[in-house]
Amino acid sequence: MSQPHPLEPDVVRYYTEVFVEADRLERSPHGRLEATRTRDLLSRLLPPAPAMVLDVGGGPGAHAGWLAAAGHRVHVVDLVPAHAAAARRAYPEVTATVGDARRLPVAGAVADVTLLLGPLYHLTDQADRVAALREAARVTRPGGVVAAATISRHAPFMDLIRQGRVDDRTRPALLAAYETGVNDPVSGFTTAYFHRPDEIVDEFRAAGLPAPRRYGIEGPLWPLLPVTGGPDEDGPLFAEVLRCAALTECDPEVLGASSHLLTVARLPQSRPA
Repeated sequence: MSQPHPLEPDVVRYYTEVFVEADRLERSPHGRLEATRTRDLLSRLLPPAPAMVLDVGGGPGAHAGWLAAAGHRVHVVDLVPAHAAAARRAYPEVTATVGDARRLPVAGAVADVTLLLGPLYHLTDQADRVAALREAARVTRPGGVVAAATISRHAPFMDLIRQGRVDDRTRPALLAAYETGVNDPVSGFTTAYFHRPDEIVDEFRAAGLPAPRRYGIEGPLWPLLPVTGGPDEDGPLFAEVLRCAALTECDPEVLGASSHLLTVARLPQSRPA
């Protein structure tokens, strides 16, 4: 068996001891924008239910829950044991196991859809990201869909400035991350990689995933949203930011302004001989 990657303990510790992932997509306007847009995009891009959805890096089940409620069969694979256990507890109709996106504990060609909505931005080496995408292609049936989320190279600066958290301590790390894509945890986030929009296209193609299409999830206006606030406070500004995100979702001139991108490819109906 392969040895654990040196980043694994860092990522597991972050999500076990530092950051609560369970309600991330509910507790802030930005989180709710990401959740709403991701759900809208997947609802349009995925095959009709019932489809077999492999949710790699699915965490405690934020997307697995609504996908199962929509009639899909969902299996979560997550690196963090507590996340897999939480997904099973919260959604009895969802199955979940512990596993690494680069070496999935799943047989080949079993899923109609494979989602990687978290793993790629926790892999700082391009070879590891391509390996995870190759695994996604391996476990997806011919004609199936692979969809992956990435964090924009521009997002950390935009986010920390809006939060008032850029100072002499964090600025050097942010500048380095903007140059290299590799995040220093001094920023408050775990070890991570932030993509430029064209990089993910190259990685999909290197993994044998043809004709990838990119979608801006939050759109260019997400920094206008307040940092905190409950759903009852999501008024006209939230609605306009949401409309702008939908309007510009495929505009190449503003893709990098989204906090996250969703990249999607459909496998050929038959695999090469």
